[in-house]
Amino acid sequence: MQMSSLLTQMPRQRFLLAAAAVLAACALLPGRLSAGLPAGVEMKDMTWVEVRSAIDAGYTTVIVPTGGIEQNGPHMILGKHDYIVGEAARRLAKDVGHTLVAPVVSYVPEGGYDPPTGHMRFPGTMGVPEPVFAGVLEGIARSLKAGGFKMICFIGDHGQSQPAQAEVAKRLSAEWVKDGVRVAQIGAYYDDKAQVDRLIAAGRSREQVGQHASVIDTSELMSVEPKGVDLARYRALWSLEATGVTGDPTTASPELGASLLQMRIAAAASEIRQLQAVH
Repeated sequence: MQMSSLLTQMPRQRFLLAAAAVLAACALLPGRLSAGLPAGVEMKDMTWVEVRSAIDAGYTTVIVPTGGIEQNGPHMILGKHDYIVGEAARRLAKDVGHTLVAPVVSYVPEGGYDPPTGHMRFPGTMGVPEPVFAGVLEGIARSLKAGGFKMICFIGDHGQSQPAQAEVAKRLSAEWVKDGVRVAQIGAYYDDKAQVDRLIAAGRSREQVGQHASVIDTSELMSVEPKGVDLARYRALWSLEATGVTGDPTTASPELGASLLQMRIAAAASEIRQLQAVH
């Protein structure tokens, strides 16, 4: 009888000891889960705990890069804008400091569907109507605000994205002014005047510099994703039919692209710092 009583008490004693150990361990834990700062700046590679820990540590600025899937002549891949703006956003976040980067928004306005206009005239281009794009931006911004970010910055690598980005940024900033949250369209990133002036000063004509799939963006893609460019295809095909290129990409180089892209990153970083100073 005494042995039976002992056997029934032992599991209970073990349970009480285990429970005491758990309670002691819990007493050592902070009030909520926390994590060290992540090594990178891209939110897609973080856990939600890491994002919150970064925000708690002052990473309250976030960059929302928008790219595009469109024709870029016979010599460049469709994802040119995504590669360029993704790399620019990473460098920009590190330059500004205490800044994270949201995933690239790939689907942007590209023209009409029926009949196809703009880049939609070329197979492979995938676009969305401007109201849809604006709605996506708004949803992203509202999500980031809910997560605790205070400065949300749109940077776009594609011309047709700029009006919607500016409209959404202005509207949401006005709505959230009492919450201390600002949404900004970083126009300095897309403004290529300084790049064009530099190339013209170096001896190129305005026609050679062009506007699409020419020396600037070809060079930039060469610098961030060299496998995405094959100028031999342009030289072989340029005279056969309309190529989707305006300008001359044949003098592009990765060294030129790195320098030109850094000009845009520096201009965007300056604009963000100015906005932060008055925010």
